[in-house]
Amino acid sequence: MSDSEEDSYDWETPVTSEWLEAILASYHQQELHHSSGGCSGGDDDEESGAELRVSIGEFSVGPGCDAGECVLSDILAVKVQYQVSPGTPDTRSLSLIVKLLPHDPFSRYFVTEAQFDLREIKFYTQVVPELEQFQRRCLPADTPPLEIPIPRCYHARYTQGKDSPDSSPTPTESVLVLENLKSRGFQGADFSRGLTLRQAESALEAVARLHALSLALKVKEGRPLAERYPFLFQTAKATDSYQQLVERGLPQLARFLEKRPGLEDILECLLTLRPKTKELIAALLAPEEPLALITHTDFWCNNLLFRDDDLCSCAVLDWQMVTYSRPTNDVALLLISSLPTELRRRHTTSLLDGYWAALTDSAVRLGVDVEGDLGHSRVALGEDYRRSQLLALLLCIGSVDVALGDPLTEQRLLDVLQDLHKDGVLSYDIIKTAAQGKL
Repeated sequence: MSDSEEDSYDWETPVTSEWLEAILASYHQQELHHSSGGCSGGDDDEESGAELRVSIGEFSVGPGCDAGECVLSDILAVKVQYQVSPGTPDTRSLSLIVKLLPHDPFSRYFVTEAQFDLREIKFYTQVVPELEQFQRRCLPADTPPLEIPIPRCYHARYTQGKDSPDSSPTPTESVLVLENLKSRGFQGADFSRGLTLRQAESALEAVARLHALSLALKVKEGRPLAERYPFLFQTAKATDSYQQLVERGLPQLARFLEKRPGLEDILECLLTLRPKTKELIAALLAPEEPLALITHTDFWCNNLLFRDDDLCSCAVLDWQMVTYSRPTNDVALLLISSLPTELRRRHTTSLLDGYWAALTDSAVRLGVDVEGDLGHSRVALGEDYRRSQLLALLLCIGSVDVALGDPLTEQRLLDVLQDLHKDGVLSYDIIKTAAQGKL
């Protein structure tokens, strides 16, 4: 480890030369036994099946995010040079992100109690491999698979804490090691300015692929996703978590609105909704057939990375809240939270069109006709989106402190509130209307 990097980080980390050797040797060994590829090797010696050994050269460890930016994890950025044997003597360079449980006791309890860390680990170690295997079974051999727009996972471990009457309790421990996509030219977006149209289109196309994969897996294999993946954030538990955040954020928002004349009707609507927010969240978060599928549920610009290439490639991060829900909840949260006002007002319809095209095209590639087989339409998607806007707003209220204090994001929040109020979305009737439409 370089002295400069070691001195810049002021608490003991699990990242040692021996630890890196162990996880990288295990990763490369597993790559040899899977047909999915991804190993940067490929020479005859590595493919011979011999046990691999990793030798670590230089490595450095530093903070993986700015102070106060990461709530659900402590994040380290690791750069390592190493060699794999048997194989070529070339030195390989790798940039990694290491996600650990927070050191702060309150944050650590919050994360482990809601199992945010376990949920993300299960996403990378169970959901993603099964989606990849499903594609191999489903697609012709000469058809390229749908790219899953996430970082590569190098290592994951979760150890459940235990209470013992005969000894000190053992705390829960978890670690997730992912590719640092910034080493491949990906960068975060500026929340204050919001996404560009190109970035929004790319983000929706990326999440549409993930939605289509989980939908096709459910339809083709005939097994409910909630049964297949019981660790997904279930509606009841998710509702409790989000309700707590809304109860914290709504008074902050109310104080903010009280200082601005002309918003009394909006404030009255929000305060009228307050006693019913738990019921609203539960109703809007609950999966709804035929498009009940796996959602990210924290799909906003700070959980996205973009690369400035011909496709404006997008990668989706932070899957701690992965849920069995409805796809428009992801779409609405992105558009409500992360788009500049004029872009949202002018392009929502075209963005929904683009999302629908990406979803249905991806599903068709996997053998599912969303309109023909499932009876869902672009019109129905628009109706779902209208309701999902209310859930998106409630989730934004739960994190309203992110927007307050910046004139650009404050104005964007005011514009969203005014638009949703004008469109009749700030009403409990929105879920009663949905229920009546199914009768």
